[in-house]
Amino acid sequence: MAGIITIDDIRAAAGRLAGVAHRTPVLTSRVLNERVGAEVFLKCENFQRVGAFKFRGAYNAISQLTGEQLARGVVAWSSGNHAQAVALSARLLGTSAVIVMPEDTPASKMAATKEYGAEIVTYDRYTQDRTAIGEALAAERGLTVVPPYDHPQVMAGQGTAALELFDRTGPLAALLAPVGGGGLMAGCATAATALSPGIRIIGVEPDAGDDTKRSLAAGHRVRIPVPRTIADAQAADIPGELTFTVNRELVDEICLVTDDQLVAAMSFLFDTMKIVTEPTGAAGVAALLSGRVRLPGARIGVIVSGGNVGAARFAELVGG
Repeated sequence: MAGIITIDDIRAAAGRLAGVAHRTPVLTSRVLNERVGAEVFLKCENFQRVGAFKFRGAYNAISQLTGEQLARGVVAWSSGNHAQAVALSARLLGTSAVIVMPEDTPASKMAATKEYGAEIVTYDRYTQDRTAIGEALAAERGLTVVPPYDHPQVMAGQGTAALELFDRTGPLAALLAPVGGGGLMAGCATAATALSPGIRIIGVEPDAGDDTKRSLAAGHRVRIPVPRTIADAQAADIPGELTFTVNRELVDEICLVTDDQLVAAMSFLFDTMKIVTEPTGAAGVAALLSGRVRLPGARIGVIVSGGNVGAARFAELVGG
């Protein structure tokens, strides 16, 4: 059943996030519309706090902890956006955060997480299990785990991005969003199908990281080798248990895009709309520009999930 979260949960999350999360812009481009033959609305979560949609879910989850849980602190594992989201949310809500991060996390992401006040515990991503480390810390210190996606309140928080999009656009024919662990898609699909009945829900994965596409085809979660893709935010090897339960019911199709198509979309968004995105953030636009998704004349919503990419890495990708 897809009733793990409902539109009411997402509306409640929006109430908690009001005045805390940014109400990010919905942008359009005449050039993009002409190129793909449709009317496209971009929900720009690259302008969200910490540079990605992840702030929504982290804050929504942590804001519902008890006073006793807040006094003890929280723990999470992430190499980037969720790490920063939990660290900032914890600071705003007066609690402490421990973040388990790979030793080879980009220095800028580790520095940003530290600046928000988190304690960082590093591990070797190739020989150690971050979930086991995080759960051991939780048991040892009495911390509350805030998972990156497989949590009802995290999913509900992410769904507020779609809630805001539909407030601006009204009903749409289709919604495109990137799929990694599946939390953004689960939340946004729940909102979209409630607010725009009959909408087509399309997830976008890198072709090297097609765990959700394979899982939907099989009817159960399928694990793949850790993906090698520039879309590091989508380098999941298996969908979340809760997120897959929702997405199996609500997602109509998964489209795959190549790394080259992601870079082309990043370049297009920068040149045409002056938007900086990380590779995953450009996934929905990549699916449209490449022709992997064709919906002539349709009104289409796209979640631009984040913009956490350093200047040097951005230049390396788009100038390569």
